[in-house]
Amino acid sequence: MPYTIDRLFPGAAISDIDARTRSALQTKGFGVLTEIDVKQTMKTKMDKDMSGYRILGACSPGMAWAAIGLEPKVGAMLPCNVILREVEGGVEVSAIDPVASMSAIENPELHAVAGKVRDMLAEAIAAI
Repeated sequence: MPYTIDRLFPGAAISDIDARTRSALQTKGFGVLTEIDVKQTMKTKMDKDMSGYRILGACSPGMAWAAIGLEPKVGAMLPCNVILREVEGGVEVSAIDPVASMSAIENPELHAVAGKVRDMLAEAIAAI
């Protein structure tokens, strides 16, 4: 089972795709709560070089509220991570598939919420 929703942007710069991704997420009701520049972190902490790699922690407050109301411990799996990474010839954006990540929790109501969030994320990735 695939666990991410992916899209490749040939010839794109990560800074451009970052701005477009944030805008698309916002349009679909997500805010970016956390941001990790993995490339910079690896250089600073380990003196290792790598291609551009950013993790955006996206959250839809309404969907998070619903999920936490159904499963209080689900917060350990939030927010929904979206990664931007430089690949040969462009930038790839990958968002977690919430249905895949929530499959370990036996709660059909939570799975329904995860399905809605997956649809929202897929629409955001398509809109970049």
